[in-house]
Amino acid sequence: MHAWPASEIPALPGQGRDLRIHDTATGALVTLDPGPVARIYVCGITPYDATHMGHAATYNAFDLVQRVWLDTQRQVHYVQNVTDIDDPLLERAQRDGLDWSALAEKETALFREDMTALRMLPPRHYIGAVEAIPGIVPLVERLRDAGAAYELEGDVYFSVESDPNFGKVSGLDATAMRLLSAERGGDPDRPGKKNPLDPMLWMAAREGEPSWDGASLGRGRPGWHIECVAIALDHLGMGFDVQGGGSDLVFPHHEMGASHAQALTGEFPMAKAYVHAGMVALDGEKMSKSKGNLVFVSKLRHDGVDPAAIRLALLAHHYRADWEWTDQVLQDAVDRLGRWRAAVSRPDGPPAEALVEEMRQALAADLDSPAALAAIDRWAALQDERGGTDEGAPGVVSRAVDALLGVAL
Repeated sequence: MHAWPASEIPALPGQGRDLRIHDTATGALVTLDPGPVARIYVCGITPYDATHMGHAATYNAFDLVQRVWLDTQRQVHYVQNVTDIDDPLLERAQRDGLDWSALAEKETALFREDMTALRMLPPRHYIGAVEAIPGIVPLVERLRDAGAAYELEGDVYFSVESDPNFGKVSGLDATAMRLLSAERGGDPDRPGKKNPLDPMLWMAAREGEPSWDGASLGRGRPGWHIECVAIALDHLGMGFDVQGGGSDLVFPHHEMGASHAQALTGEFPMAKAYVHAGMVALDGEKMSKSKGNLVFVSKLRHDGVDPAAIRLALLAHHYRADWEWTDQVLQDAVDRLGRWRAAVSRPDGPPAEALVEEMRQALAADLDSPAALAAIDRWAALQDERGGTDEGAPGVVSRAVDALLGVAL
C-alpha cells in the first residue's frame, strides 16, 4: 500500500529543541532523545468514513511530532497502518450494499487526498492489515505455542495474564477495563475465556465473511491489536520512541498491543512514550462514526475552504485537549490565515529570529501549538501596526510557519 506525496519542508536557520511530551503510561512529561533516527508508529484509519475532523486532529498532532524532530536535524522513521479488514468495515459495506474491499480502497484513497491537502507528512511505511497477514500469522502461532494464547471454538485469544506489565499503559482497574472492552470491540462476556479481558488474536472463518489462510491456525482473519503489533515490530522493532493515536485508543488497543509485543519479545516497554490526542466534538457530542455527527475534510475542501485554514483550526487547540468544532472555530482560522498572509506579503518586516525560537520553544514543550500561533499573531500585529526594516523577515516567518506547522502562506 502506498502513502501520499510529501510536501517540501523549508530549511530554517538554527536548530530545534528536543521534544518534551506527555506520556500516558506515566502521566508525566518525558524528554525524548531518539538518537539520529526517531521512530514513531501511529494507528491509522478503519476506512469506511474518512477523513473526519477527529482523524485530522490526531494526524495533525503526530505531524507536529515529526516536524519538531526534523527541525533537530534527525531523520524520522514513521509507520502507519490501515485497518482494511475489521467488523465495522464489513458492517458498513453490508449496510450500503458495497464490496468491503472496494469500500476500503475508496475511503483510503480519499484519506490520502485529504492528508496531501493538509500537508501532513507521509509515513515511510503505510501498511494495510490485509497485506500484513503473512507476518501476523507466525506471531499468533508463537504466542499460542508459548502458552500466551489459547483456542476457543476455533478462535485464538491472547491471555492478558501472560504479560506481567499488562495495565501499565492505561493505568485502569479491571472494572474500567471491562466496561471499555465491551464498548470498543471486545467480548468480555463470551463464555469460556480465561479472563474476560482477553482479546482475540485470530478469528476463525465465519460464513459469508472474508478469510485468509492462517497455516496451523486455520482460515480466518486477524484481531485488531495484533495487526498493529506485527507492523510495528516488523518496521520499527521494540522500544521505539512514540506510539501514537487518539485518546480512545489508550484502552484496549494500545494496552493490548503493548502486551502482545512484550509477551512476544520478553522486552519492556514496547514504546518509550504513549502519546494520545484529544477528541473533537460536534454539537456537544464526540464526533464518531457510530453517531454520524461528522465534519469531513473533503466536504470542507469541496465547499471551497482553504486546507491551510482547516489546519489552523486544528492547531488552535492543544493536541491533548478535547474541543468542539463550530463554524466560529473555522471562521477564526480563516481570519487568522488572512492576517498572516497579509503580514508576510510585504517586502520587509520586524525581525523574525526571536519568533522562530519562540515557535520552537512552544512546540518542544508538549506541542503547544496555541502558544506558537499566538507568537505569530503578535509578529503579524506588529507588522500591521508599524512594519519593519528587515527585508528577510517575512520570508523567514513564512518558511517557519510552513516547516514547523505545515501551513503554507
